[in-house]
Amino acid sequence: MTAIADIVLELSAVLYHDYGGTEGLTGFPNTGSWLIFGVILVPIYVMVTAWFVGSPRETSTGLLGVVYLVGLTSGMWVSMFVLTVIIGIVFFGGAPEPIGSVGP
Repeated sequence: MTAIADIVLELSAVLYHDYGGTEGLTGFPNTGSWLIFGVILVPIYVMVTAWFVGSPRETSTGLLGVVYLVGLTSGMWVSMFVLTVIIGIVFFGGAPEPIGSVGP
C-alpha cells in the first residue's frame, strides 16, 4: 500500500508542479475585482443611472435593461465559478476556497 501512496505522491508533484489549488490569496476581494468594479465599470454605472434620471425617461425600459444586465452578469459569473471549481478539481487536486479548504 505504501508503494501506491509513493507513486501518487510522485505523480502529484509532476502534475501539479508543487502548486496547491488554493495557494496564496484567492477569492473575491483581490486587486482585480476592485479594479473591475471601481474603474472599468464606471461607464456602465453612468449608463444605468442615465436610464433613470435622463431625459426622455422610460422606467419600464430602464428596468428591462437592468434585468438584462443582471441576467448576463449572473450567467457569466456562475458559469465561470463552475468552470473554476472543475479546473481546481481536475488540475490542482481539490476545489478552490469557497468550496474547499482555505490555503495550502
